[in-house]
Amino acid sequence: MKILLTGATGYIGKRLLPVLVEQGHEVICCVRDLSRFNPPSSLKTKIEIIQIDLLDKDSLSKIPLDIDAAYYLVHSMSASSNYKSLEQQSAINFKNALNSTTAQHVIYLSGITNEIELSEHLESRKIVEVELNTGNYSLTTLRAGIIIGSGSASFEIIRDLVEKLPIMVAPKWLNTKCQPIGIADVIKILSKTLLNKATYNQNFDIGGPDILTYRAMLLEFANVRKLKRHIYTVPVMTPKLSSYWLYFVTSTSYKLAVALVHSMKVEVICRKNNLNKILNITPIKYHRALKNAFTKIEKNQIISSWKDAYISSGINSHISEFIRVPTFGCFIDQRKQKFKIRENCIDKIWKIGGQNGWYHSNILWEIRGYLDKLFGGVGLRRGRTNPDALQVGDALDFWRVLYADKQEGRLLLFAEMKLPGEAWLEFKIVGNQLEQTATFRPLGVWGRLYWYAVFPFHGILFRGMLNKLTKAEQ
Repeated sequence: MKILLTGATGYIGKRLLPVLVEQGHEVICCVRDLSRFNPPSSLKTKIEIIQIDLLDKDSLSKIPLDIDAAYYLVHSMSASSNYKSLEQQSAINFKNALNSTTAQHVIYLSGITNEIELSEHLESRKIVEVELNTGNYSLTTLRAGIIIGSGSASFEIIRDLVEKLPIMVAPKWLNTKCQPIGIADVIKILSKTLLNKATYNQNFDIGGPDILTYRAMLLEFANVRKLKRHIYTVPVMTPKLSSYWLYFVTSTSYKLAVALVHSMKVEVICRKNNLNKILNITPIKYHRALKNAFTKIEKNQIISSWKDAYISSGINSHISEFIRVPTFGCFIDQRKQKFKIRENCIDKIWKIGGQNGWYHSNILWEIRGYLDKLFGGVGLRRGRTNPDALQVGDALDFWRVLYADKQEGRLLLFAEMKLPGEAWLEFKIVGNQLEQTATFRPLGVWGRLYWYAVFPFHGILFRGMLNKLTKAEQ
């Protein structure tokens, strides 16, 4: 079958793609930016990739007319302040485009929306479902609550809270009930629902067997990690304070924290349905989902992470817009140093950031990350998805990977920290030496003042980092 997959670079899409290919489907991957889609080489010959923007009607003409089904996996909680209207328009454009194709079935992954009063985020999901439901195809909506898996937003936020805070004084929404589901079960349900006529023109809530409060989920996570944790809830914490609390303690962005806090006040418990029976699936318990996630983490087998999505930074741009590093009107700090062992130098570059740190003056990087958080930036808490591998589009602390070619020995990063300007950091092997270049394009007088203020620290940071990168292991 010919299947259209939107959200192919997203957390769910990256995990669903290999399953669809393994089942023998011809998959058309829809991406907004070709430069940040890097599927495994084993899949490249079995898929087709098209660049479309759901808000650009003309780009949707690239969708093949002879598709059999489509997945709608596009969501955004923080790309802009009016995301609700943008998501509605995206759904309308997508529906109209598919009406001109031979698509029989559309599968939409949404959120559980059973309460009368919904958060803006959940309300936008419901509006998208209403729009998609008016197309000339059969729609199946799968409504999920908290998804637990290595790299998922929910898992990483729970992990941040439990592993960093022995004692939590938390908002009262920690007593809200929800029904978490493991990522493996979500992928099974998505793949088994495809062109299954028993699911046509229906919506199903999907969840695991456990109904838990967020507090119980945190304590069970602590139990799995063998950590002793105490949680106290207070009734006086406003949504705004709750958002700041979540933002400063975890790796989430502020806009995403606001959306999550408003959603966490709403119970997300599944209505009874017969989907598991139709698909012959028995979802695993929350405890097992946590165990499975840590197994993947320990084996460095994290296929996708929410942190690599643009919503983790609030930036809504194409990587290709920044791939050409400017020179005019820019401040440039370039340093060169010879190395003894090329492979050793490249290996260090590819392991930079995250748990490994930046090799020199890490305390200064941490201070910069803390200041970034204070001004609404991403800080250093995003880390990196894989400790050894880097791909275009990956988040790397408060940087975004623009270019990564290990064989060539070139890594280009773009800063997503809060700055009065734009910044790039490039590592490039030229002959027997490493070129390390920091480029800053200032925005007005404040950008220039910023550069002169931090310039004295560059000698410490960049010279020290270059020495560590080029030094041969003893």
